[in-house]
Amino acid sequence: MLKTYVLDTNVLIQAPYAFECFEDNQVIVPVVVLEELDKLKNGEGEKGYNARTAIRFLEELRLKGDLLAGVELKSGGLLRVEKNFISVELPQDMPEDRMDNRILKVCLGLARSQSDPVVLVTKDMLLRVKAQIVGIKAEDFTTEQVGTHDGQYEGRISVYAPEEIFKDFKKKGIPVSMVYTCDSEGNRITPQLWENEFVIISADQSTKKTQLGRVENGIIHKLEYKKAKPYGVSPRNCGQYFLQEALMQPAKKAPLVIVKGMAGTSKTFYSLAVGLEKMINNPTGEYRRILICRPNAQFDSDIGFLPGDEQEKISPLMRPIMDNLEQLVDSNEELRFENERELQGKVEEIFERGIIQAEALNFIRGRSIIKTYLIIDEAQNMTPAQVKGIITRAGKDTKIILLGDPNQIDRPFLDERTNGLSYASEHMKGSPLCWQITLTAEECERSGLAMDAIQRL
Repeated sequence: MLKTYVLDTNVLIQAPYAFECFEDNQVIVPVVVLEELDKLKNGEGEKGYNARTAIRFLEELRLKGDLLAGVELKSGGLLRVEKNFISVELPQDMPEDRMDNRILKVCLGLARSQSDPVVLVTKDMLLRVKAQIVGIKAEDFTTEQVGTHDGQYEGRISVYAPEEIFKDFKKKGIPVSMVYTCDSEGNRITPQLWENEFVIISADQSTKKTQLGRVENGIIHKLEYKKAKPYGVSPRNCGQYFLQEALMQPAKKAPLVIVKGMAGTSKTFYSLAVGLEKMINNPTGEYRRILICRPNAQFDSDIGFLPGDEQEKISPLMRPIMDNLEQLVDSNEELRFENERELQGKVEEIFERGIIQAEALNFIRGRSIIKTYLIIDEAQNMTPAQVKGIITRAGKDTKIILLGDPNQIDRPFLDERTNGLSYASEHMKGSPLCWQITLTAEECERSGLAMDAIQRL
């Protein structure tokens, strides 16, 4: 049975291509949505850009036919602008001058005037609740959704290998067809291993014997950088060994690294350590600079009203980066903070020499970033379209590192299934150009209190 989908503005602001995502069903755009797009079209950043993109799409359809009567989409469906149902009554506690409620009136009017099911598509959870109150089915925009957190790709797996081939792992590697896992009843299962997936291998005759490896062309190979100590930092757990391996690889082999994990698992710290190793300790000319961006407010936040130049405006967002740099530039934990001025001078020198630069994400679009070690911290606060925009900005010899925790999202209309970090992780799974690792709670390297809180709270 064909359905009628009514689109909310926030769907188009996040995914302006959403018009084409409903197959052969009818897509309705209420006039109030056009009004909201009109208000947003002159804005800077992602909202303004996506509003203009959606408007251009509607203009192309207008040139093909009458939007009030309906214009056929490439998907086989029909898009129509709806201006009626102004007189439809809502419950008294829902003011008619609210934009959301005007969309609900359109949904109710359509439901009463036709037999096809009417579905409101919105990113606004409260509007979905209000839709249920008035008897309208409502859904999130699911085209960009990935699996729940527990089912998302982690970039790592634990397997068993026969003792006889385990002995020769470092020399020959192990074919992926020779390893196995076990189900709850002890039955052997041959797992699907993805390209670049990290592997913890245990000998099946002695589980105390373990090796760390990575999948490449159907073979599990040993780690190349297991003994490395970037900027004096040594791995403390399996996750950090895997993280170090992905970060140390040259941009030509590993141009995209996706790292997921909770706070305290050293994602940012280790990324900076490897960047400084490549730029200062062993300056091979691999990268021109380290570029850091943090979209923890909003990708399209307008920072123009703040005083100072760009660096001064975004400096509050860079404070966590500065904290990590303080630990890296002075590895002596006992004496590190004895001379605060000297420590601050060391950190400032790194920025003054142009080794590390910080930029606001809304200035990235349209650029081609060449020979850069690019760290995107708090990447879970990006939309799928935004993370796609970042990855497609990668020029020659640039390495992009996406860091974040899908369970710590500060941006409205995003969750663990729709954020850009999780979206990139699932869609880049298996790519020979993408290396991924999810760090576990047990690999938290903060204080004893932090670890205890993780387990208790």
